Amino acid sequence: MRKRNNSEDSGTLLEGNPALKQRPGGAAGPAAAKSQGPGGERSMGKPFSRLGAGGKMKRMILWLLVVYVSIPFIVKLCPSIQAKLVFLNFVRMPFFLDLKRPLDQGLNHTHNFYLEPEAGQKIGVWHTVPAQMWKEAQGKQGDWYDSTFSSTHTVILYLHGNAGTRGGDHRVQLYKVLSSLGFHVVTFDYRGWGDSDGSPSEGGMTADALFVYDWLKRRLDVKTPVYIWGHSLGTGVATNLVRRLSDRGSPPHAVILESPFTNIREEAKSHPFSKVYRYLPGFDWFFLDAITANDIRFASDENVMHISCPVLILHAEDDPVVPFHLGTKLYEAASQSQKLRGHKVQMVPFPSALGYKHKFIYRSPELPNILRDFFGPASRQVH
Repeated sequence: MRKRNNSEDSGTLLEGNPALKQRPGGAAGPAAAKSQGPGGERSMGKPFSRLGAGGKMKRMILWLLVVYVSIPFIVKLCPSIQAKLVFLNFVRMPFFLDLKRPLDQGLNHTHNFYLEPEAGQKIGVWHTVPAQMWKEAQGKQGDWYDSTFSSTHTVILYLHGNAGTRGGDHRVQLYKVLSSLGFHVVTFDYRGWGDSDGSPSEGGMTADALFVYDWLKRRLDVKTPVYIWGHSLGTGVATNLVRRLSDRGSPPHAVILESPFTNIREEAKSHPFSKVYRYLPGFDWFFLDAITANDIRFASDENVMHISCPVLILHAEDDPVVPFHLGTKLYEAASQSQKLRGHKVQMVPFPSALGYKHKFIYRSPELPNILRDFFGPASRQVH
């Protein structure tokens, strides 16, 4: 009997019956072809159909919702994140500015140097002399700049706000305006900002400001006026500083608060970044308490109750960062302070139509007159 070859027979059967031939994709016959349908070969590799536009939108909304809900918990669990958002010292603009060369910013009568508020910790400082001295200042070194403090020109200690450095453009433009009016301008980067050492904190910022102020006073004639000018977050540093000076019986001749707020909790609640969470249940617990946990208060509304020198508040009505109503509220608190009785307390608003917003008040052509009118009586009152 002959042995049957199964493989050969199978091949013969398939060849003889076209209906039994293997079809592409591994299925045989019309039924398989029908089940695959058009594009069946492609669909076999992807058992799930692709999401349509509606599905993609739902997935995106779901992800946004997860992120939205997660952020408050992340901030609560890691309060240091909130501190970084208050200080923004890691935001450095202009990016490639060499702070050792103020000349690059058009300040050809400015000296860069460093002081040590604490051992081994330096902070970067700029001293801009009055514009009348710019020719004489060319090519001069630190000793010459130090000697100019013996002149009769008034000194302004400028305390900048968060983000950026002492070389920020709007800050430089203000130095130029003040210098043109005959003022010395001394400014610095707090610890953790610019090329200064250390990490930021409210206590550290205030300590640095006090150190620079005392350093200045040791170089000035006792009759030379010193004014403290704070902008934005720097107004909180300014009122902290002036309160300390008032408590020890040696307040400055005046303090100027540009775009100020009442306290950091009210400012954080009014800041545009907080809009998406402002009405979230537990907003204070999630966000504002995280700021307090970092020992950040900047309570200017409390400080004005303890300071004893003239106060000038400058605020633009269209300020999108520190709302105008916070400046007004601070002015009202200062006006009621018993310690400020007998001192000039003035607020100058800048209409929205001028477009000065948060940091362009220096552009006002009226600013020189405002300062002359304020500083004149302030100086006469002190002396």
